[in-house]
Amino acid sequence: MSLLDVSALDAGYGDLQVLFDVDIHVDSGEYVAIVGPNGAGKSTAMKAVFGLADRLDGSIVFAGTDITGLPPEDVIHQGMSYVPQTGNVFPSLTVAENLRLGAYILEGTPEERRRAVFDRFPILEERLDETAGTLSGGQQQMLAMGCALMLDPDLLLLDEPSAGLAPDLVDEMFERVDAVNEAGTAVLMVEQNAKEALRRCDRGYVLANGENRYEGSGDDLLDDEEVREQFLGG
Repeated sequence: MSLLDVSALDAGYGDLQVLFDVDIHVDSGEYVAIVGPNGAGKSTAMKAVFGLADRLDGSIVFAGTDITGLPPEDVIHQGMSYVPQTGNVFPSLTVAENLRLGAYILEGTPEERRRAVFDRFPILEERLDETAGTLSGGQQQMLAMGCALMLDPDLLLLDEPSAGLAPDLVDEMFERVDAVNEAGTAVLMVEQNAKEALRRCDRGYVLANGENRYEGSGDDLLDDEEVREQFLGG
């Protein structure tokens, strides 16, 4: 069943147009990756979906509702959560306080939501009373995802979840994302590690110069000679 339909999207920042006629589709429970070179507009596409970039033309329909003109504070009520690449936790607040803020639109902090987060990220329960700034980079990414999952979203938007992580932590981060998707949450992920993202996802989009360049299953894109040569290093 269709969950997210982005059609003919033009978007950018003020007078700067970054995306041109971009289409993105995500089904319920699907795992979709957006890859491409630096400056391709990947993060702008993610931000436009969540209402953080200026949407100039086109439409964004989520769970049957047109959200094209909605700001982030309204989009989040529709069942979508977003984890930005940087600045995604409050370093001076404890893990518990960060999780509480993740559930800010709810009345109180439902214990079953916290328990679900701890089941996926046990280290967060172990360090519940410590400040987020004392966590490692990988643990902070887990906390950021945990905060986003406090709302039990239908769609989780992830912007470069492996960015800045030590190589030995990248696989673990991808495994955490896999587990979130396997539990039933649809994932739309922008990722610099294109080969790994395509290897794990159901479908992928390759953006270049703000436009759709290729679309297909992760395996098909990995096997496409042109995609490999132009965007995956051969």
